[in-house]
Amino acid sequence: MMGFALYQAQLGGKHIAAKPLRGFKGAGVVEVVDDHDGDAFRAVYTVRFADAVYVLHAFQKQSKRGATTPKRDMDLIRDRLRMAQALSELRVGSRKGKSK
Repeated sequence: MMGFALYQAQLGGKHIAAKPLRGFKGAGVVEVVDDHDGDAFRAVYTVRFADAVYVLHAFQKQSKRGATTPKRDMDLIRDRLRMAQALSELRVGSRKGKSK
């Protein structure tokens, strides 16, 4: 299901199980939660940038209590979002340079 959700994001759509991740403004950072054999798995991606869908983190939810994403994971997602922004700017900038 996660792969299909990412495929839909690449096509500009949104999977029914995808929802904005709390702690990030707007709907640009999205979380998909899937249950498999009693375990919960999450994938977090961003559609903020025009050049690509960037998967920021994928992990198995460890805590059986609450739906809150642990601080360690949120910090990792924030760091990777910054890296995705820098990469996106490089990719878009390099395309602009080729069109001259």
